[in-house]
Parts: sequence; C-alpha cells; structure tokens
Amino acid sequence: MTTENPPMQPQQLLPLIDIGANLTHESFDHDLEEVLTRSAEAQIQKIMLTGTDLASTRQAIEWTAQRPNLFHATAGFHPHVASAWSLEAAREIAELVKKDEVVAVGECGLDYNRDFSPRETQRDVFNAHLSLAASCRKPVFLHQREAHDDFLSIVKARRDELVGGVVHCFTDSRRAMEDYLELGFYIGITGWVCDDRRGKELQETVRHLPLERLLIETDAPYLLPRTLRPRPKSRRNEPCYLPEVVAMLAQCKQCAPEEIARYSTRNALQLFNLRNPEEYSAEISEAG
Repeated sequence: MTTENPPMQPQQLLPLIDIGANLTHESFDHDLEEVLTRSAEAQIQKIMLTGTDLASTRQAIEWTAQRPNLFHATAGFHPHVASAWSLEAAREIAELVKKDEVVAVGECGLDYNRDFSPRETQRDVFNAHLSLAASCRKPVFLHQREAHDDFLSIVKARRDELVGGVVHCFTDSRRAMEDYLELGFYIGITGWVCDDRRGKELQETVRHLPLERLLIETDAPYLLPRTLRPRPKSRRNEPCYLPEVVAMLAQCKQCAPEEIARYSTRNALQLFNLRNPEEYSAEISEAG
C-alpha cells in the first residue's frame, strides 16, 4: 500500500477546519482511516463532507452520525448532476437538510465550464436549493464556475431569504469576489491558490479578501497544492494538506500563518454554527 507524504508545514497554534472535502469519493475507499490519521496529525479538527448528489449526501450524513466530533455534512446536488434532480430527489433532499448532521445546503450553484447539465436546468435546481436553505434556515454551500452573471443575479434576488453562505472553491476575479462579499458571503480558498500557473490571479485577488470573510478547504481529492515539497507520490489531495493553503495565504496577505488559521477557524464555526461563537471568541482573545 502506498503511503502519502505528510505536509511539510509549520505547526499551527489553532485547529483548522476543512470546510469542503469529498471524502466519500471512491479514491478514499481503500485507505480512509490512514487519511484521517494524517489529517489529525496536521491538526485538522473538523472536516465538512460535501454532498454533491443523493448518494454522497446520504453517506456524508451517515459518517457524521458515526463521528460527530470530526465530521459535518452538506446536502445537495452539484450543478454537474442537476439533470438527475427529480421530484423524488427533491423530496429526499428536503428531508435530509433538516437533519442535525447537515450544516449547509449544497453543493449547489452554476457551472458553465463544461455544461454537464443544461443551463436552464442548473438554474432551476439552484433556485430549488436556495428555497430549501431559506426554509430550513441553514447557510448555502455555493459553486460557481464561468457563470458569474447568472449566479449573481439569482443569489442577489434571493439574498434576503438566506441566513448566509460561502462561495466555495473560489477561483474567479476580484470583481466577482467583491460582488459576493457585498452580499455578505464568505469566500472558500483551496489549493488553487498554490498553483503558480493557474492561480496567479487568485494570489493577487486574495490580498483584498478580508480575513473576516475567509474560509479554507481542500476540495479533496481535487486541487492538490502544487507547492508541496516533497511532491506526494499521488496526485490525490487530502485534508492533511490544508496547512499548505494556509501557508500560501499567509504569504499572499503578508501575515502570520497563525492569523489565517485563527480567522478561518472562527469564521467556519460561526457560519456553520458548529459551536457557541462566544466560547470561541474567548479562545481567540486568549490566543491573540
């Protein structure tokens, strides 16, 4: 069995929360426990399991029920699979989002990059998710790729109904980021920011991202940070590499990695109501 190389990162003073990991992906079937051991060694204290269809949502909820101190779940349909949305699926997701294990509605949104589902269908399913989020009073876990104008139009029209949300795996422009910040959303940053080829614009954009609106995630098994040294033998990303994102963000924002860790953890706890914000505020004061 191949052993992954651990992340070569400075120790964090505060625990990290990976707000988006697809650990139900088949690539983790053979060694999930080893992945979780490496995650714990990297001080990843909580992992949000992303629900991208019915199967992954059900599994995320099941795993969260088994390990409630580690996992939390989202429930939804990724825009790639919007065509699979049906009356039956809508009814089941509407029940699943009510569960305590679910802390956000999604992954949902628009993806015009490859149009795996028709755009009109994507928009309809996206609106259905926003209605669910408004009904259950939980934040939204949002996806947008090459669809900014339509995406912004939809969320802007529905914003007053929503309790909040995060635009996860953000890779767009500064203008797009500012549009989402103006609506009060958080911004999720992944290993994309560690890519000197594709991530140059994002490295510049995050300089203008307020720490109060920053969240961090791996989107594992995707988006392995290209700055990892030594390079892992596998291209599979996993939660233990989240400190690499912290290190790059600290470099971009010219601040200490501990500051990125503190703010991103606090933001995740508050947005997803993972525990009492006052309790964490006291912890921040003691650490700061």
